[in-house]
Amino acid sequence: MSPAAADTAPNPSLLWRIALGVALAITGGLAAPPAAATERIKDLAQVEGVRGNPLVGYGLVVGLSGTGDRTSQSPFTTQSLKNMLDELGVTIPPGVNPQLKNVAAVAIHAELPPFARPGQTIDVTVSSISNAVSLRGGALLMAPLRGADGQVYAIAQGNLVVGGFGAEGSDGSRVTVNVPSSGRIPNGAIVERALSEASGQGTPGVLTLSLHQPDFTTASRMVEALTKAFGESSATALDAGTVQVQSPIDPGARVAFLARVENLTLDAGDGAAKVVVNARTGTVVIGGNVQVRPAAVSHGSLTVTITEDTAVSQPAPFSQGQTVATPQSAVDATSEGSRMFLFQGGTSLDEIVRAVNEVGAAPGDLIAILEALKQAGALRAELEII
Repeated sequence: MSPAAADTAPNPSLLWRIALGVALAITGGLAAPPAAATERIKDLAQVEGVRGNPLVGYGLVVGLSGTGDRTSQSPFTTQSLKNMLDELGVTIPPGVNPQLKNVAAVAIHAELPPFARPGQTIDVTVSSISNAVSLRGGALLMAPLRGADGQVYAIAQGNLVVGGFGAEGSDGSRVTVNVPSSGRIPNGAIVERALSEASGQGTPGVLTLSLHQPDFTTASRMVEALTKAFGESSATALDAGTVQVQSPIDPGARVAFLARVENLTLDAGDGAAKVVVNARTGTVVIGGNVQVRPAAVSHGSLTVTITEDTAVSQPAPFSQGQTVATPQSAVDATSEGSRMFLFQGGTSLDEIVRAVNEVGAAPGDLIAILEALKQAGALRAELEII
């Protein structure tokens, strides 16, 4: 090989590095994961028939440090204590009403989760139903928890965890932090009876999914995800909130099938354009799909001030007149200057917020502006006031 040919010949080491780089790029491109879908079916829907059940009960909390019920105003506390002591073999003579300060009558509520079995434990919440000042340091005595059918499904008992704190002085002054008349008992109830659940088996071989927020787009995309995973005609949307899926009848296979179903992912449909207003707190939440038609808005504040004063009319010296007090009222009305701003057609959420912030509208002013836009037909959204 001539020297010139040797100079123009490619470097084997360079060629090897280029080939390796191309191979890595191709491999990396092939190994790149696909774009993940937005939400899982587990987060969008639940299996029909699989739900919790509320439980409620009544009991006594003892061991309080003088912060219990005042029995003169809550005689049922004394009656409950007498009945409990009677069952334990302690008889209180007739006509004797113990003056209790360390006992409180409480309501107990909990939720029995689906598939709970006897022996499992659940959390309970305990709340005073009389005039107990605080439940801090108290212990709940054994109390049955009943369902809507009147059956006992759990037994609650244990020491309370109270997040609130209160202190009271002898002169009636009081300092309270949070709510000391309510508390929780983690794992405070033992399940005694299991629920007879169908687990979505209304029809053998059919699984029914109920969407948390009914939406035709989401239901249609859910059917597409299910048919892609389990084959054609395996899923059907009955309406905007219900999707049926063909499932195995065998319980073991059904559990594995449900595990696959709830982990399928899809892009949920966008919610309807909505503006939610809380008139009590002044909170305004504007959805991302809210738009307005062309409109010009001018908003100002009118302030009316009424001042009451008393003038004294003093008679002249040595006269027979009397000193008279005459009330005087002064009314002043002021209107703050306002600027007009323009909404262009198809205005987006960002532009709405920017325009309102530029004029310095308070939450109350924003509520009035949104209501006026809705009445004018310029607000393309549902206005919901809670």
